[in-house]
Amino acid sequence: MKFNLTNIPPILRNKYTLTILLFLVWLFFFDQNNLVDRYRMAREIRQLEENKQYYLEQIEKDSTRLHELTTNRDNLEKFAREQYLMKKENEDVFVIVEDKRK
Repeated sequence: MKFNLTNIPPILRNKYTLTILLFLVWLFFFDQNNLVDRYRMAREIRQLEENKQYYLEQIEKDSTRLHELTTNRDNLEKFAREQYLMKKENEDVFVIVEDKRK
């Protein structure tokens, strides 16, 4: 079987068109900044931005909670009782756990 140039469309036989097509293929798939890597990086940036927003909200919430605990002794006592199960000497603490299998 012999390769025949007449089967190739004339636009692809043009050396300038062929050069541009090869350049675009190289740019899209093989270059350091190819489309696949750019898409992957853009997706990672979106995920990191979401994480950043989440952590900024957590910092704000924790800062508010810390301010409440350092300025109000009743809040500090409530926090210690709930989180660390601390109690006074003359009292008993009962922990009630809800069953989540409904």
